[in-house]
Amino acid sequence: MYKHVFLTGPPGVGKTTLIQKACETLMSSGIAIDGFYTEEVREGGRRIGFDVVTLSGKRGILSRIGNSSGSSAGRREYRVGQFVVDLPAFENLVLPTFRNVGSKTSNGRRVFVIDEIGKMELFSHSFIQAVRQTLDSSASPILGTIPIPKGKPLGLVEEVRSRGNVKLFTVTKDNRDNILPAILEDLKQCIK
Repeated sequence: MYKHVFLTGPPGVGKTTLIQKACETLMSSGIAIDGFYTEEVREGGRRIGFDVVTLSGKRGILSRIGNSSGSSAGRREYRVGQFVVDLPAFENLVLPTFRNVGSKTSNGRRVFVIDEIGKMELFSHSFIQAVRQTLDSSASPILGTIPIPKGKPLGLVEEVRSRGNVKLFTVTKDNRDNILPAILEDLKQCIK
């Protein structure tokens, strides 16, 4: 029996869009949701970074294109390609969302959304610990995303991929428009 549902697939295939559609469906059927998703930020048609958006509507910077090298203001600089990760902003916004994991609602449990567990997010040791605790707890099913394997394996991503209690859906351009019902059905089984 699965306790969590994760989506994987190449960048830009529609994982976050599916997460958002699943959240809309869950909320409209009275299921409480919490957590966060990442959103691409564009300026003049060009990707300039990523924001983190909580399901309660708060928004913060995850990363932006950076020109500096080394540390700024005495802090270590975390980079993924051309993007500089704003680790304090990410942690200040995302870590508090984990506090509600497992709290009961008037009609039962809530679903916790983690979009995504990727390179940028994995600079945070506190985030890694919070995700592991949530995965190990039976308190709340997770609906999350992880990247497809590419290059050096990412420890926590591979842990999620290999867990026996995780149902993993691979999203492709061919199935992204018709995979949502299967995701929702498996997620509803996790909630029971």
